[in-house]
Amino acid sequence: MSYARLRRLMPRFLERRVLYFEAAIEDAVTAFAAELDDGARVLDAGAGEGAYARFFARQRYVGVDLGVGDPQWDYRQLDAVGDLLNLPFRSASFDGCLNVVTLEHVREPARAAAEMARALQPGGRLLLVAPQDWEIHQVPHDYFRFTRYGLRHLLESAGFAAVHILPVGGLFRLLARRLLNSLQYFHGLWFWPAALALAPAALLLPVFDRLDRDRNFTLGYICTARKQ
Repeated sequence: MSYARLRRLMPRFLERRVLYFEAAIEDAVTAFAAELDDGARVLDAGAGEGAYARFFARQRYVGVDLGVGDPQWDYRQLDAVGDLLNLPFRSASFDGCLNVVTLEHVREPARAAAEMARALQPGGRLLLVAPQDWEIHQVPHDYFRFTRYGLRHLLESAGFAAVHILPVGGLFRLLARRLLNSLQYFHGLWFWPAALALAPAALLLPVFDRLDRDRNFTLGYICTARKQ
C-alpha cells in the first residue's frame, strides 16, 4: 500500500503520528515560507512534481528538477528542467532555496550544495532535508545517506553559516516507521490482518522516543542555514 493511499484512509491527527517525517517536513516548509518576505524569489532545487509550491503563494516560486527520479511523476509543472550540479540560473538570483529529500539522488552532493549557495544572494536562506535511515527509492538514482556531521561539513564547505541540524525523531519513531514499511510485503487478504497486528505497536512506539536523547538512530535531518 502506498503512503498516498494510507494518507487518504487516516484522519489528520493519525496521519501526522504515523507519517511523522512527512509531517515534520511540511511544518519546516511552512515555517521557512513564513520567514521569507513577500515577493522573495524561492528556488526549489529538486522540486519533483512541485509539491511544495503551494506553501509559497506570497513569494515567487521557481521549481527546477532533472525530471528523471520517478517515471510515474508528472514533471510538467516545473519552471525549469536542469541539473542541480549546474543550475541554469545566474549567481545570487534567489532569496531562499529548499532542497527536500533530494541530495541523496545527486551523484556529487558537495557540488550541488555549492551550486545552491551560488544561486543564493548573500544572507539567503536554505532549507535542506536529507534522509539518514531510509529505504532505497527512485531506483537507480539513489546514491547516499547522510549523518549530521556529513551534512554540516557539506554545507559549511559550500559557504553556508548558522547551520542548524534537527534529527527527525529517534530510535522508536524509526522502529514505528519500519513496521509501517513492512506492510508492503503483505498482499490481498493478508494485508488487513497484518495491519491490525502491527498498527498498535507502530502507534505505541513513538511514546518512548524521548528515551533516545542522542537521536543517533533517526529517519533523517532537517537543516537550515544562511549563505555567508
